[in-house]
Amino acid sequence: MATVDWKAKQVKLGNSVIGATVTLVIGLVLGLSWSAYAPYLGGKVSGGANISWNELNEVYNSLVANYDGDLDKSTLIDGAKHGLVDAVGDEYTEYMNKEETAEFTNYLHGDVGSGIGIEMGLRDGYVRVIRTLPDNPARKAGVLSGDIIYKVDGEEVYTWSSEDIAQKLRGTSGSSVKLIVVRNDEEKSFDLTRETINNVSAYVDYKSNDTAVITVTRFDTDTGTIVQGFANEILNKGTKKVILDLRGNGGGYVSAARDLLSLWLDGEKVLIQKSKLSSVDDITYSLKNRALFANLKTIVLVDGNTASASEIVAGALKDYKKATIVGETTYGKGVVQTMENLSSGTTLKVTTARWYTPLGNTINKTGIEPDVEVGITYDDINHFRDPQLDKALAL
Repeated sequence: MATVDWKAKQVKLGNSVIGATVTLVIGLVLGLSWSAYAPYLGGKVSGGANISWNELNEVYNSLVANYDGDLDKSTLIDGAKHGLVDAVGDEYTEYMNKEETAEFTNYLHGDVGSGIGIEMGLRDGYVRVIRTLPDNPARKAGVLSGDIIYKVDGEEVYTWSSEDIAQKLRGTSGSSVKLIVVRNDEEKSFDLTRETINNVSAYVDYKSNDTAVITVTRFDTDTGTIVQGFANEILNKGTKKVILDLRGNGGGYVSAARDLLSLWLDGEKVLIQKSKLSSVDDITYSLKNRALFANLKTIVLVDGNTASASEIVAGALKDYKKATIVGETTYGKGVVQTMENLSSGTTLKVTTARWYTPLGNTINKTGIEPDVEVGITYDDINHFRDPQLDKALAL
């Protein structure tokens, strides 16, 4: 393979080297707000009294009478619904039309289309592979973290943004794409076939003979089951320590957080929900007879993007002293949303309660402080250093 002078080719694409620039090459660029990964607890919200819409009709009639252009009635109604909910002033309460509802549901369940299964981001002046997803084309073909994305189907893309490269790499399942990366100043070519991305919400790696690292990227409906499935394998390997990596995990279903916590807590309180809609606190308990990790040394990695259901897990393990929390203060989302299915496939996601840790602590707006504070810099990220994980391994 040809040797390339990559110092000469290097192009600075900017200084925004942050986690948000990481792109999952799956046909779509991920960029949901935290509210898209809120914890969901079922329940129907009682309706309020009807209000008069005379003033809204007045605005509509004035538009019809005076606007010099075409008006789409359905678009106006949809805009009014968005405006009504936005006027509540709660960042987590939102109206989603049919398309937004479908997109939200797909993201939450990891249904993100077809591609080759890599995350990439700007690192040290290049768009590089940050991570390959398990059981997906790129990993199976031998693409590695740190590889520079050089060409896609013969076109040089190394000066492009990660979002534009994602657009180039996405496609229909079964279609082919030729990827050329640069590794150690040498080009490596991969002929890949796009597949529906197996975007798992949790996976496990082993850093040594006695340490397992469980990474949970979101709390999907099957996340607890997936991690429960790892448990026997982990124990059979003689594991002495588990590192639970919740960094960048914006949350998901409360039931999945409960299921995960059931590996450490046996039928114990994991969450308290308080609402002005009810005079009785709603308490969630972990499942019984599943606490295989109850006496296993546990480290939880968190950062400023650890939010919602992730904070439920970290908060409960901290309250019960089942784990040492390492990293940075978490996001601080201590409110609960309920999904209300409306007509025509639309949805209202509405804040219905506040949640508290087992000891009654609120983390809303303040987050969870780590027991051992360890930061990570842009330079660390650029050069694939991970001082937070290093500290967890050393404890």
